[in-house]
Amino acid sequence: MFPSPEEAEAAFYEAMRQGDTALMMRVWGDDEDVACVHPGGLRALGPRAIQDAWEHIFANGPVAAFPSQVHAIVGVMNAVHILIEQIAVDTPHGKDTLNFFTTNVYQKGPDGWRLIVHHASPAPREAALLDIPSSSRTIH
Repeated sequence: MFPSPEEAEAAFYEAMRQGDTALMMRVWGDDEDVACVHPGGLRALGPRAIQDAWEHIFANGPVAAFPSQVHAIVGVMNAVHILIEQIAVDTPHGKDTLNFFTTNVYQKGPDGWRLIVHHASPAPREAALLDIPSSSRTIH
């Protein structure tokens, strides 16, 4: 289905921009262990819960989401993409862009690469400028 994790990710964000639940669910793995966490939302565990969550989101229309600054860690059977997800929104004062720190985990199966975990959390407006260099030390 998707010959690379990058192609699966491109389809994931295209499904968001189209508000297309059917396309979204083609990206997701069909194992009950898949998980999705939307910013400020509950965990959706399993394909049915994930589909319900996306249907709820898309009921308000497509989501103008674009991946940015993708850091990919790729193995033989798994890939982890850590990125900044930028979502364009309408506000009373015009257009604005919200940033989200996002982790997408892909797994290679007999039908190609599929998404098995999506986790997004709010990030500051300056997210692109705040990456911590590998020499920094943090507690958590």
